[in-house]
Amino acid sequence: MKVAPATVATTSRPDRFEKRQTRWWSSLVWPVAGLALLLLFNLIFTQGFFHVEVREGRLYGVLIDVLNHGSKVMLLALGMALVIATGGVDLSVGAVMAIAGAVAAQLINKAGVPFPAVVAASLAVAIAAGGWNGLLVGGFKVQPIVATLILMVAGRGIAQLITDGQIITFTDARLTYIGNGSLLGLPFPVLLSLAMLALAGVFTRRTAVGLFIESVGDNQTASTYSGVHAGAVKFLVYVFSGLCAGLAGLVAASNIKCADSNHAGLFLELDAILAVVVGGTSLTGGRFYLAGAMVGALFIQTLTTTMYMRNVSADVAPVPKALAILAVCLLQSPLLRAKLAAQFRRRTA
Repeated sequence: MKVAPATVATTSRPDRFEKRQTRWWSSLVWPVAGLALLLLFNLIFTQGFFHVEVREGRLYGVLIDVLNHGSKVMLLALGMALVIATGGVDLSVGAVMAIAGAVAAQLINKAGVPFPAVVAASLAVAIAAGGWNGLLVGGFKVQPIVATLILMVAGRGIAQLITDGQIITFTDARLTYIGNGSLLGLPFPVLLSLAMLALAGVFTRRTAVGLFIESVGDNQTASTYSGVHAGAVKFLVYVFSGLCAGLAGLVAASNIKCADSNHAGLFLELDAILAVVVGGTSLTGGRFYLAGAMVGALFIQTLTTTMYMRNVSADVAPVPKALAILAVCLLQSPLLRAKLAAQFRRRTA
């Protein structure tokens, strides 16, 4: 009697790729839908919102301003997405922005310091700050919210020490180009954000690093038993978050041509967290969506600009902003969508 050989169900590489692509696109549906509705509202009710013109080889307009001003949150959201994917959070990114801007402003005003050294020193300090957070969280097992809260509080004090409590101005054209320059008609900060998105995408999706990050956030114990060094993974994502915060700090300082330690990056950590959540990444950790975080940042900046152009009072503005973000987050809830779908089927049956 012949026995049929046992068959093992396997998933081919193309099938896995298609499933990943489907998850990637599905994560963008609701953030993109929310952004599209917001843009449609402005198209109908906000005069001049879509007006774009070219002056001296650069694009100008409200939409360009949204991209330009949103670039800082986009940079922060990239690093924040990876941190949140490990089950952590980084509350110190605003303070790290202030430190990086303070270092750049001080060094650029010193004679004999080359511009590449100014940028390198600013980013090195930001990376060191991220490494400090990573050491506390990954090495000493300190709760992320506590570890980063320490630097959030102390960071602005460090920035104040660097600037001697003063607002340090500068006029160096190379440094101001980072926040005010343009390339191919687009603001340089926007292109910088896209470059960092591409770099992070290659680093996390074309190597095993992204899988390690998701496994640590999803089940740290299981990933440790599988040979993944959870502490090293957490250290790495906090370092990357520090790098992104350093770049955002350079953009913020060069935008206004000064280092303001009190206000640089103030409360931007909250916008970055919201952008990540709106983009589809869960605060409990696990799977992350970098493109979704970027769309979430654009959604938040578009919403902020819309309220300014509609003359909404600054005291009242947080209320509609919170409601709009809540609506997008609720629409991403599988439970809510299932209940709405079931109710729709009952009514149409």
